[in-house]
Amino acid sequence: MRRHIWTAAGLTFVGIGAIGAVLPLLPTVPFLLLALFCFARGNPVWEQRLLAHPRYGPVLRDWRARRAIPRRAKWAALIAMAFSVLITGLVAGWPWVLIPLAVMAITGTWIWTRKE
Repeated sequence: MRRHIWTAAGLTFVGIGAIGAVLPLLPTVPFLLLALFCFARGNPVWEQRLLAHPRYGPVLRDWRARRAIPRRAKWAALIAMAFSVLITGLVAGWPWVLIPLAVMAITGTWIWTRKE
């Protein structure tokens, strides 16, 4: 029963990651990392399929082996976050723009300080 729950959670995170692949404001890789975590506990075959993926596999393997984020991915994350702050500022205005700005400051700092 637990394997089925882990597998279902993994599939959910893959689905959210797939949506993030087409929506610019939703990240992909963090959800795939969560899916990888779930599949490791529920379905090792799907875990290996994610690790073997031609586009996302290298990033997932780097994170798993060295806790590293490639520079290109760092820039992409920071630009997407900045775009989100800009959109929020234009649409919602002050003080709502402070929320994504705080999130960007905290998570952006964390992302930028990871190994490459």
